[in-house]
Amino acid sequence: MTMFAALIGGCENKSIKTIGSDEFAEVMTQKNVRLIDVRTPEEYAEEHLVGAENIDVKAADFAERIKGIGGTVAVYCRGGKRSLTAAKQLAAIGCTVYNLDGGILAWQKAGKPTTSKETDNFVTTAGELVKLHALMHSSIRIEYGGRNLYVDPCSNLCGRTVDYSTMPKADIILVTHEHFDHYDTAAIRQLTADGTQLIMNPRCVELYGSGTSMANGDQRQLAAGITLEAVPAYNTTAEHLQFHPKGRDNGYILTLDGLRIYIAGDTEDIPEMADVKDIDIAFLPCNQPYTMTPEQLVRAAKMVNPKVIFPYHYGETDVTTIPAQLPAIDVRIRHYE
Repeated sequence: MTMFAALIGGCENKSIKTIGSDEFAEVMTQKNVRLIDVRTPEEYAEEHLVGAENIDVKAADFAERIKGIGGTVAVYCRGGKRSLTAAKQLAAIGCTVYNLDGGILAWQKAGKPTTSKETDNFVTTAGELVKLHALMHSSIRIEYGGRNLYVDPCSNLCGRTVDYSTMPKADIILVTHEHFDHYDTAAIRQLTADGTQLIMNPRCVELYGSGTSMANGDQRQLAAGITLEAVPAYNTTAEHLQFHPKGRDNGYILTLDGLRIYIAGDTEDIPEMADVKDIDIAFLPCNQPYTMTPEQLVRAAKMVNPKVIFPYHYGETDVTTIPAQLPAIDVRIRHYE
């Protein structure tokens, strides 16, 4: 029996023990341990540790809700500060409390699982956490370094909705082109705050009346550790050229502290993809007649050769056959219908 297991089961020891992710995972496996996420309901809904209940330490009724809790409790928050506040209150009512050092951020950096299947976590070369949230279709939310980046935010599409009022304001918004499922002015306005950088292709800047224009081939430093390159995205099939003409729309290569993310935009498997190098994560579209067929996506993947691929913008296209065709690449299917 380990030191941590030996402490499970009673309230004789009322001290608070702040422990790392491996030890916290061990405590969670013990019987009669109550696991509590003390963040906000919105944070909890986004993702949480398996089996955790949510009691917001900053809510007015926190003290009332923890009345009657006894025995051993394991608590965590985002980074460890709020959970320590909660731990003190729980210890004061007689509990043995284990506090997760570094919170859910440290848990994720250690490669531990959460309940969310629609949030994928990556770590940069400097150990910074990058979180990719699948919103819908081609709408992506990216968290990195305390910033929130949104790609093609769309609030309503074919009966599916995204409520951006529940999400943080944007530090950076990227828009690939003018079609309604990518360029949603209501979503852009809802996410925009003082200091938000709105990066769009020239046509969208013209339509919106503001924003920073980037054309194919342009590169910009957006912030410390964040660079962006606009790359071509267009149709090549003869009868589809009107959807995305060559030279108008953007794909983007977003680099976050060395982690390179290719957001292809609405495109087919164009020859310029052979010039897209050293990609860690690629978002490749897959629905006809507007973007690629599964076969084209496989060809595109072999040109770009990323470590991870997210098929996106796929509508009703069956993308479940793609992973088997790319055994050397980690293909992740998320709700990007």
